[in-house]
Parts: sequence; C-alpha cells; structure tokens
Amino acid sequence: MAKEYKARLADNLLEKHLASKGAVLIRGAKWCGKTTTALQTAKSVIFMQDPDNISQYMEMATLKPSRLLQGEVPHLIDEWQIAPQLWDAVRFAVDQRSEFGQFILTGSAVPPDMEKISHTGVGRIANLTMRTMTLYESGESTGEVSLKDLFDGTFDVDGENKLDIDDIAYLICRGGWPQALDCPKEVALQQAIDYFDVVVESDISRVDGKNRNGDYAKRLLRSYARSVGAQNSINSIAADLASNEEMPLSSRTVSDYVNALKQIYVVEDSLAWNPNLRSKVAIRTSDTRYFVDPSIGTAALGIGPQDLLNNLNTMGLFFENLCIRDLRTYADVLGGQIYHYRDKNGLECDAVLHLRNGEYGLIEIKLGGDVAIEKGAATLATLTNNIDTERMKKPSFCMILTAVGKYAYKRKDDILVVPLGCLRD
Repeated sequence: MAKEYKARLADNLLEKHLASKGAVLIRGAKWCGKTTTALQTAKSVIFMQDPDNISQYMEMATLKPSRLLQGEVPHLIDEWQIAPQLWDAVRFAVDQRSEFGQFILTGSAVPPDMEKISHTGVGRIANLTMRTMTLYESGESTGEVSLKDLFDGTFDVDGENKLDIDDIAYLICRGGWPQALDCPKEVALQQAIDYFDVVVESDISRVDGKNRNGDYAKRLLRSYARSVGAQNSINSIAADLASNEEMPLSSRTVSDYVNALKQIYVVEDSLAWNPNLRSKVAIRTSDTRYFVDPSIGTAALGIGPQDLLNNLNTMGLFFENLCIRDLRTYADVLGGQIYHYRDKNGLECDAVLHLRNGEYGLIEIKLGGDVAIEKGAATLATLTNNIDTERMKKPSFCMILTAVGKYAYKRKDDILVVPLGCLRD
C-alpha cells in the first residue's frame, strides 16, 4: 500500500515556476522525492528508465525526440538526463508552443554527455532544487515560528518544542529521506546507510561516466564528515586523509571527487557572506563544508544516535548541518540564500539568511543550555554592532536556533531563541 503523500514546500515553488516558464527542471539528491512531488502536478508522464521501454525511448530520443514530449501538460519526463538530447527538444517545443507550464523534468545529476546539449534553456526552463525533507515537512516541527513572519516584522514569537535531545540525535541520523518516515526506527536509520553505499559504489562514477574508486570515496566522505561546519580547504581535506586514512589522496583527486559529489547533490557547501562593516576587518571567503543531509555524514562515519549522545561536540556539528539543511529549503521558499560568516578575528555567524531584497537575518546554532545561548547572543550582538547600517540594512532579526529548550521566546535584548522543532519557512 502506497504511503500518503506529505506536502512539500517545493509544491508551491513548482506551481510558481510553471506559471512563469515553459518548463521546470527539478534537481536534487537521489531519493529526496523529486519524482513523487512532480507527479502531484503532472498530467502525463514518461519514465525514461522504465525497463520495458527504455530501449525504444532511447532510440526515439535520437530519431524523433518530439514524440516523447507528447502528453497532457504539464508533461513529466523522469530521469531525462539519460537522453540529454531531450533538453534541446523541450526547449524547442517551449518556443514553438509559446505557453507556460508545458514540461517538468526530473533528474539526480547532470547528463554525462553535455555535448548533446546546445542551449542553456535560459528564459525557457526554470531550475528548482529539492532537498530532503525539513522537520516541518516531516511533521517533527510544529511550525509555530515562521521566518516569513519575522521578515514581515512579527517578533512576538511563541512556540512549544516537542523534541528532546534523544529525538534530535535520531533525526540527525535518520535524515529527511521520505521513505524513512513512518518506519520502525531501525528501518528508518538504514535508509541513509543504503544511500551512502549507493553513492560510493556506483553514483559517484555514473555522474559523468568516469570510473572512481569506491574505497577512496568512502574515505573522502569520512574526512568530509570530520570537516562538517568547518572551512577546510581541499588541501586540508587531503591532509586529513593522509593522517587518518589508509589511502591518502592527492589534492587533485580530492577535488575531482568533491566536484562529482556536488553534481549528485551529496555535499552542498555554504558560501561566505560579505557584509559592509564599520571597520576594515578581513572576511574569510572559504566555503563551509556541509552535507545535503546530515545523515550522510553520520553514515560515512558509521555512527548512530547513541554515538552522538556520547559525544556532544560531534553532535553539535551535525545538528548545525541539520539546521542548515532546513534553513536552505526555507530560504528557497522566501527567495533567499544561506551564507556563513567568519572574519580574521574569529568572529563567526553560523547562518545568514539573505533575501534578494537585501533583508537578512543572523542565526547562531546551539544545542542549547544557558551558557551556549549567552555565547550565541554575544556573537550576534558583536556582529550586529560591526555592520555599517549606513551602507546596508540592519538585520531583520537575530536568532539562536537550538536543539533543545521547551519554548520559543524573545529575550530582553530582542534576540530570538527558537528550537528547530518550532521553525518553518
């Protein structure tokens, strides 16, 4: 019996894109729910990997690709990238029909043969990146604190967190994989492990047809897991491999593997935020390392919820990755992006949610506890005071995002303390 579809924040984004473009490309990690979400909107569909028809589809894609585009619109072409020539066929059909909402394309990777694509699709095909489910989408967050409301000026936050530290440890390791929901815990935890195995054994090579060593991929992902939340360079990751693994890799090989992992949406780093400051402090520009879903990192390290509870420093880093995962999806809905800030003096802000209109919120991420919250508040106050508000807007809000804590509330200094289990877009 099929599971009931859980609404995704991408549902509205897909409708919005279809209303303004001829086609939408939904991209993202394998198993994050791209096809299932697309099927909620599509009126017809062709599954390019259907084993009963794939040989005919591939031949038709070469001889007459327009035949594969027939169907009630929006017409879904699932795993389009196995026949890259369909991209230009879709673009041409969009031009000929001169109507919005014609096609939905889904795929987990870029096609290996980019030479078969002659046009970028700009102006015709919109991009929609899907990630694994946020706690709000999976039902673990109450959604009582809305980021949109904060940007709209509503700061009287109120919410009750239903998650404790054990729940958070489990959710980090379970991840936001749709097929992991409503399963016994042991089954749910296995999903990320299975995903990790598929990535290192096949997907990292299939992305561009270049044969890569599965053992190298495993060791690299373990090193990446040790770098979560840090601004480690490729050279630093290579050095970590040399000191911690049996098979050290050159920086060139590490870079090649990391780029492949980015293409299949396994890792997704945060860019550095570069605000206008009152003083001439050098801002660090290195990206901050994260997984698309924190469960990939715990699977890479071979650890589970109890291991996190036994090592709260490690848990804090993976909780940060969990928060960044959710914030990225919420930012997409709001038309924004998540950045990371760090300067040469060591002042650091875990997340900056920056909107296209120039508004932004500053967010520190802490497991919880009075000492950690006070430290986060001090960081936010210092950074806010350093920002030159004559040259850019002041922050719309400052927030400490926590794992534990019973309530969401506003402090006397106007800094918000919000458990992740209360947050939504």
